[in-house]
Amino acid sequence: MENIFFAFVLTLIAGLSTGIGSCIAFFSKKTNYKFLSVSLGFSAGVMIYVSMIEIFAESKDTLIGIYGEKIGTGFTILSFFVGICIILIIDKLIPHESNPHEIHDISQIDEDVESKKKKLMRTGVFTALAIGIHNFPEGLATFVSALQDPKIAIPIVVAIAIHNIPEGISVSVPIYYATGDKKKAFMYSFASGLAEPIGALIGYLVLMPFLNDTVLGILFASVAGIMVFISLDELLPLAKEYGEGHLAIYGLVSGMAVMALSLFLFI
Repeated sequence: MENIFFAFVLTLIAGLSTGIGSCIAFFSKKTNYKFLSVSLGFSAGVMIYVSMIEIFAESKDTLIGIYGEKIGTGFTILSFFVGICIILIIDKLIPHESNPHEIHDISQIDEDVESKKKKLMRTGVFTALAIGIHNFPEGLATFVSALQDPKIAIPIVVAIAIHNIPEGISVSVPIYYATGDKKKAFMYSFASGLAEPIGALIGYLVLMPFLNDTVLGILFASVAGIMVFISLDELLPLAKEYGEGHLAIYGLVSGMAVMALSLFLFI
């Protein structure tokens, strides 16, 4: 029971970091693209490294222990790509203009705001809904990781929290400039982050009666697939788009190095 509570708290922290993005948006006159680029690259590095080096390997070991090398490896690979397919389908269902990873430049939105109020409000609301949909599988991924191995879960939480910050910006900025209400903008951003712990809770309640080593092994491989896809399809392209030169790659390598060092210290 203690592990379940710890896993839920970690997931809650990751999800509610969207609120940090709101605060940054309210107190910044201009979006710091260099910082966002390095941060998003760092987040991608952590998620890719821990997915491929630790989570995938742990899933494979678990399933091989149950089904033997050939079938266990096959189940691991299949589960990994099922995770990718899940997040791919979610991406396809979300309209491009509501993509939660489109970061709005505060200085640009400030121009001609009166004529854009309705459009900005609609953008903010749809972005909040899109983030909620995106955060649902992320919440389950964080929760399952924490339930299985807290030392892996903590850096995952940090990585997800980092990439949830610009999501908070993308929700709060258009709503704030549409309404002039910081409280309302913050609440929309905060609510979108709640999808992460809700996803964890619903996922756990649905899966709880079936949880065993096989289900955990399959879930772990699927989680690895989800996180690799998010990193390659969303975090890295966005980091490169808003960065200068190789900032995104420097962040990526730094994230991998920090993740490798933290795992090494806990051996």
